[in-house]
Amino acid sequence: MKYSKLSLAKEAINHKGFVRKIPDIFRMVRMWRKGEYPMRSIDIILPLLGVLYIISPIDLLPEVAVPVIGVLDDLAVLSITIPKLIKEVDKFLLWEAEQKFNGGNTKVIDAEIVK
Repeated sequence: MKYSKLSLAKEAINHKGFVRKIPDIFRMVRMWRKGEYPMRSIDIILPLLGVLYIISPIDLLPEVAVPVIGVLDDLAVLSITIPKLIKEVDKFLLWEAEQKFNGGNTKVIDAEIVK
């Protein structure tokens, strides 16, 4: 089986709710950069670096040289970054809803999304 980064990206996008949360990701990063949304830097930088690694043509284990292992490293990065990024966006959406509801008087320190 031959995999490409394009097919890996399509698989990541098929993650439940990922496409709907892309605008929320941009809004979260924008508010974090302005200092409005309190979040540790590492909680946003690492997932975004993982997504950039998947998108970039530079690879530690290139698919051309090592076909199977080259794809597995991309899958490993995807399996870590997409759920982490979605978890952070869910925390942001909870924080944003509380800000709208309480007029900004409430702070979310740590939140867990329960289904």
